[in-house]
Order: sequence, then C-alpha cells, then structure tokens
Amino acid sequence: MGRGKKRRRENDSEAPRTMHPRNRYAAAPPDFAALAALYPSFAPFVSVPAGGGRASVDFTDFDATRELTRVLLLHDHGISWWIPDGQLCPTVPNRSNYIHWIEDLLSSNLIPPISSSSERVRGFDIGTGANCIYPLLGASLLGWNFVGSDVTDVALEWAKKNVESNPHLAGLIEIRNANEAPCCSKSETVDEEPIRENTSEAVDNVVRSIPPILVGVVKDNESFDFCMCNPPFFESMGEAGLNPKTSCGGTAQEMACPGGEQAFITHIIEDSVSFKNSFRWFTSMVGRKTNLKLLASKVREVGASVVKTTEFVQGQTARWGLAWSFIAPRKMVIRASIPGKVHHSFMLQGHRHICGAFKVLKSAETFFCASNLSCKTDSVSFSIDVTIPDEQTQAAVLHGDDFPGAVEDNSTKPHSAITGTSFRISVFEQIPGTLLIRGSLLNKALSGTFSSLFSQLEDTLKEEFCRKAR
Repeated sequence: MGRGKKRRRENDSEAPRTMHPRNRYAAAPPDFAALAALYPSFAPFVSVPAGGGRASVDFTDFDATRELTRVLLLHDHGISWWIPDGQLCPTVPNRSNYIHWIEDLLSSNLIPPISSSSERVRGFDIGTGANCIYPLLGASLLGWNFVGSDVTDVALEWAKKNVESNPHLAGLIEIRNANEAPCCSKSETVDEEPIRENTSEAVDNVVRSIPPILVGVVKDNESFDFCMCNPPFFESMGEAGLNPKTSCGGTAQEMACPGGEQAFITHIIEDSVSFKNSFRWFTSMVGRKTNLKLLASKVREVGASVVKTTEFVQGQTARWGLAWSFIAPRKMVIRASIPGKVHHSFMLQGHRHICGAFKVLKSAETFFCASNLSCKTDSVSFSIDVTIPDEQTQAAVLHGDDFPGAVEDNSTKPHSAITGTSFRISVFEQIPGTLLIRGSLLNKALSGTFSSLFSQLEDTLKEEFCRKAR
C-alpha cells in the first residue's frame, strides 16, 4: 500500500500544472531580460547565463521579488505600487489566479445576484495588507469595487498610499480599519499561545483570539458579491520561515496567528453565518490541502447551500481556494421535451492530475445537489444514485415527460409508479487521463427528464475539466 501511494505522488509531481486560462501569464512566464531592458531599476536583480539561456531572478532576495512585483504591476497592469521592507510581497500571477476564479464563480450564475447589489461587482478583501494586491488587480482587470480591511497601522497607511498612487482606480477602492469595529464577544482575547496539535477542538479554542474579520467590520445594510482572503498560513513565524526557496517577506500579523490558517478561516466561516444574505460568495485561499477538506466540512456543518474548491498553481507552489454560499442556488430548468434514452455516456479527456475519477464524481454530486436532487454516492463503485424529489417528479409528469407507450392523460398516472431512485451516474477510468461518464435510467417514467439532466451534466463537467486540461 505504501509503495503504491508513493508511486502516485511521484506521478502527480511530474504532472504539468497550469494557471487559470485567463491569467495573462498562463501562456508564457514573464520575460525577465526584456523587463530588465525596459526598467533599469530591475536590471541588477536579473541574471543571464554566460552561455545564453533564460534570464532568472533570485527569489530568496526580498528586494528582487519586490522589484519584480512592482515592475509586473506597472508594465502589465498600469499600477503604481510599493511596500516598505518586511511587508508581505505578493506574486502577481498567483494572485491573478484567485481573481479569475472568483470571476468564474460570479459568471456561473449558480448563485443569483443579491437583490440590493448594484451592476458593478463589489468585493471585500479580508486583510488587504500594505500591498493591497487584490483590490488593485480586481479594479484594474475587471473594474470591480472593493473594500479592503486590515488591523495594523503600517498596512492601513501603505494600502491607502497604493490606492492614492493610482487615481484611475482610487474611486473603486475603500480601505477600512478593522480595529474600529465595535467590540464583540467573538474578538475577546483568550489564551494566545500557539497551538501545536492540528485538531478541530484545539482550533475552536483559539478562534476568539483573532481580531474582527467580518462581524463589526461589515456595516449594516451593506452587501457584497464576494469576500476573499489570503490568511495567515502559519501558527508561528518560525514555521513561516521554513521554505528556503523564497523570500516574500511578511510581518507576524500577515504570516502567523494562533491556530494558523485553520483557526483564521474557521473564524471567517463562523462570521459568514451572520451575513448569509449579505454576500453571494465567501471565499478564502488555503495553504494546506489537508486543511481544505476539514474546512469544507466545517462550511457544510454551518449550513452552506453550495461549496466549491479549486487549486491555484504558480511554478512549483500550490495553494487551494475554498468558496461557499448560503443563498439557494438557481433551480435548474428541466427540459422534458428532449427525446429520452435509457443510457447516455460521454468522455472526459485530460491529464489525470486535473481529471481524476473521484474529483469528477464529487463534481457530478455537487451538480445534482445544486439542483435540489437527492444523491447517494458510492465512492467504492464510483457511482451516484440520483432521486428526483416528489414535487419535481410530479411537475415533470404534469408538463409532459414521456411515458413510453402511454396514451392516457399523464396526470392520472399513479404517483407510486415514479417514486424511488431515478437514474445512476457512474465514472470509469479508461486509460490514464481519460474517463467515461455513463448515465443509466432506472425509472423509465422519467426518460425525458433524465436526458435533459444528463446533457446539462455533460456541459458542466466538460466546462470544468476539459478547459483546465487545455
């Protein structure tokens, strides 16, 4: 077993990882030599091999990474930017991935817009930092409005300076001091010793020591399309400094907190319950995949209607995104006029790192659950039994779903004839990177409805996985 798992990890590590397809750096990384020629201040940080080859930058040098970020923001986004020594220096391609993922969430229309929201998208950046990177990128790339919050004087001062240095964006971004939030029980200080055991119980004990996040910071009657966060990933600065390959800087407030990212994001999850109808989407970046699963479970426990995850990639660095909403998803329109069949199937082709059978199975489950259909998932057989609720079944029958051979009025058909599991979805791996998704109708009374749903499932999965594989 152990050797088998090791082989899978080795294969995954060899898999080519891709950025978001709309990321301007997805097709090719920045050309350091060309940038050095255009910006003399960047030239001292660029090394070109004597025998030729691609220019490089020493990412263990904070000054080099800061100057690279400054140049990329100016050259590619028209943003004037700077941060003082020691502040967290963001990588532009990685932060762009996050922005584009939120754009995907909003454009999917899975969650309807908030009735009080304006036409311009409005976001809330938790812990915007001195760099203010997300509001600047979101406003520059997509014209979004932002509120960016923070708690330290330096972060607030420099975030405001970075906004004011870009008059064309200044009207879109507000910087807010979270320390001015009214005191509440959630932010009362408790034992601030960093926890050592990565357990849910231990995390719950330190959540209250984290400064205000949403409660007290979001104003009465405010509404947002989303919130986002690059949380403190670590429990201590000692843990934060364990990666010798990079030097992104970062203060203690930016990099670490009691309980690490698990406690910080748990605080966001708890706060989100108070703003169920004020945000379309709550999101956060996650640094460890093991935490992603635990946090997704916490989100479901507090009653979120939809939970989404993704992976952000830049070079050899991977981060994950977690998104959730309490707003009821749009009900899917079931087109009963499509001619029905007993079996349907389609293929998904892409690298297995992107298109694994289990991941596709869970996405299919999410698809049906978002349409208020009942799912029973069997992870051993890689199958899902889907049951259409009684009220949707009755509606489908009354509106003309086809009963093979039936000539009588459909409204008189006994309801008992169409109850129970409706169809089964199965995922099969054909060869590495190629999956067969097969749908089998178990109740012939709903063949038109089954055909319609399976067609929409095919469109959804191909959009999600085949686009990533390209």
